[in-house]
Amino acid sequence: MTTKTAPEPVGCSGSRAAASTTAASGPAPASEGRGAMLRGIATMLGSGASNQVGAAVGAHAFGTLGPAGVVAVRQFVAAAVLWSVARPKLRRFTWAQWWPTLLLGLVFGTMNLSLYTAIDRIGLGLAVTLEFLGPLAVALAGSRTRFDLLCAAGACLGVYVLVLPGPASDYLGVGLGLLAAACWAAYILLNRVAGARLPGLAAPAAATLVSATLYLPVAVTLVVRGHLDGTAILYAVVAGILSSVVPYAADLVALRRVPARLFGVFMSVHPVLAALAGTAILGQLLKLHEWIGIAVIVLTNAVAVHAASTSRNPAVARGGEGREVAGRPGERLLPSHGVPDRAGHHDGERYEAADEGQQMPRLESAHGGRP
Repeated sequence: MTTKTAPEPVGCSGSRAAASTTAASGPAPASEGRGAMLRGIATMLGSGASNQVGAAVGAHAFGTLGPAGVVAVRQFVAAAVLWSVARPKLRRFTWAQWWPTLLLGLVFGTMNLSLYTAIDRIGLGLAVTLEFLGPLAVALAGSRTRFDLLCAAGACLGVYVLVLPGPASDYLGVGLGLLAAACWAAYILLNRVAGARLPGLAAPAAATLVSATLYLPVAVTLVVRGHLDGTAILYAVVAGILSSVVPYAADLVALRRVPARLFGVFMSVHPVLAALAGTAILGQLLKLHEWIGIAVIVLTNAVAVHAASTSRNPAVARGGEGREVAGRPGERLLPSHGVPDRAGHHDGERYEAADEGQQMPRLESAHGGRP
């Protein structure tokens, strides 16, 4: 782990001019820092809103394309963008690099299809909230502390209140939401391996290409059956841009302006944004117990992420600028929105690596963003 500390003040003890200069220049950096922080928070909020609005827009195409068709178009959009940015050299991939990439592609496709189908059955807010249990489970996995066990119990309580199982419950929709959560967790673990073996965005770019290839039969089926309605395709393309491209770019900007810990905690608000987007755009009104369940899960996730980041990086807890490298000793995981074509959130976890203090966010992908 690389930790940067503020340099010791340097000056001449007897120089009034130096003291005056220091006093005059002191407030400016603080003011700039506050401004950058506020801009970073605004960027994160815009990123999250874009992610969830994109998912809601994509849901308008379910009637024509179906969830699988919308996911296919989104994968094509994400693959086109990531490929143009990363340009991975596939011919140079070794088997050790290919196998986690292939599995990532499979996970991408399964995660997004299960999430979109869950959105179609139980609504955007509930589906995204259930999916967020994936990164929370990874954050708590293997822990034996009472605090983390309480967080896990809180998450289970939140799910129960959210669903309130009964004769009218859509258990298939809930199961698909939990499948999306399991895929997100698998994505996080696979991304550790792929990210350590491939540079930059090569892994998510190649994995998204694999996933897009797997969805080619879906596109062919839609063409053969004459289901390619122009409006529905436009909805799906807009969903791909708002839920993949915009969040990824916005998160790159935000991570340069806000501490990694704040970024991770802020991602916990995505289920709330998803519920609001579902209400405003899709008319999916939530009941009181559903809002309470979402609040419990969001709070549990935020507390768990905050506690994990401070305990794994004491420098951050002291207000320092510590950064830890993902996939290496001292790794720190921060749930993020969103991810290879994630409808709500994006797009998993974001891995932040530090090289001489520089932040290197990666698409989990994605929401930043997941492809």
